[in-house]
Amino acid sequence: MFSDQVGKRSNKVKNAVERGAVKKFAEAIGDLHPIYFDEETGRNSRYKNNIAPPTFPRTFDYGVIEGLNLPNKGLIHGEQTFHYERPLLVGEEILCYSEVKKYFEKKGNFGEMGFLILESFGVDLAGNTIFSSTSTVVISEAVRKVLAK
Repeated sequence: MFSDQVGKRSNKVKNAVERGAVKKFAEAIGDLHPIYFDEETGRNSRYKNNIAPPTFPRTFDYGVIEGLNLPNKGLIHGEQTFHYERPLLVGEEILCYSEVKKYFEKKGNFGEMGFLILESFGVDLAGNTIFSSTSTVVISEAVRKVLAK
C-alpha cells in the first residue's frame, strides 16, 4: 500500500527550541528536572544552557512527504526511538525532516496490518545532525480499507 513511498523525504522545516515550550512539555510529561527550565541550573551545567527533554522532538514540524497521504485518525503509534549526538539547547533553531524508510504488511488478530517506518532528523543550521528518530506507524485493516477506496 505504501511501498512506493519508501525513500521519499520531506522538505526541511525550521523549528525553534523555545524556552516556554520546553517548560510546558517538561511539565506535561511530569519531568520537572531544573536542567529544562531553571536558567541558573542551565548556565552551571556542562552544556552552559538549558536543554530539552529527550522526547521533545515529538513537538516539531517535520515537513510534508509529497504523496504520503495518511489519515488524521485511526493510526496507531507503534514505537519510537531517539538517538542523540548532543542535547537540544533551549533557544537554538534547527531544521527537521523525515524519510520513509520501510513499509511492510503482516496478518494479525485484527486482520491485515500495515507498518510504516519513518526516520526523522534534526540538524543544526550548519547541517550537523543533532538527533535522529525512528518511529513505527501501524495502519489497521479498517484504515487500510478506507485508504484503498
